[in-house]
Amino acid sequence: MTGGSDMKNFPLHKVVRLIEPGPVVMVSTLYHGRANLMTMGFHMMMQHDPPLIGAIVGPWDYSYDALHTTGECVIAIPGVDLIDKVVDIGNCSGNEVDKFAHFAFTRRKAKQVAPPLVDECLANIECRVADTQLVGQYDFFILEAVQAWINPERKEQRIFHHKGDGTFSVAGRTLNRQDRMIRWKQFQD
Repeated sequence: MTGGSDMKNFPLHKVVRLIEPGPVVMVSTLYHGRANLMTMGFHMMMQHDPPLIGAIVGPWDYSYDALHTTGECVIAIPGVDLIDKVVDIGNCSGNEVDKFAHFAFTRRKAKQVAPPLVDECLANIECRVADTQLVGQYDFFILEAVQAWINPERKEQRIFHHKGDGTFSVAGRTLNRQDRMIRWKQFQD
């Protein structure tokens, strides 16, 4: 081994702590006239055009029936200043709590889907379910982004990532390597 230290075995059930891909988000749904929010950490970008997002939403989640039945949701990306509310949202059920009211989030009408945007978030992505082939086996929905919104005027712009054990890392500075991304110029602006 190089570097003066030995590699140590790491438990497989904790691998999520090493590779969690994206920021913690909230999923907004609307079902039978009732809006709900759920916290989600298991998601991934799958494709650029059309933009596809893979998301794990299981039958243990109150939002599952809403997403499965209506085929619509909003993925809201909170700033780190909302971390305590976002964690608390993940620790209660929409079966028992009106999360928008209880956590003082403002609903904003979406343009393409029925579930509301979350006004306090950095960004909102309106989504429709594009594919449910993996829902039965893996609770894995493939969502297509149909409209996206950002809030660049928001003071706190940092996002946060769950490390799988109740701890979080906060996104910090941005490193710009656009000049080296010569094969991917179409994704820069």
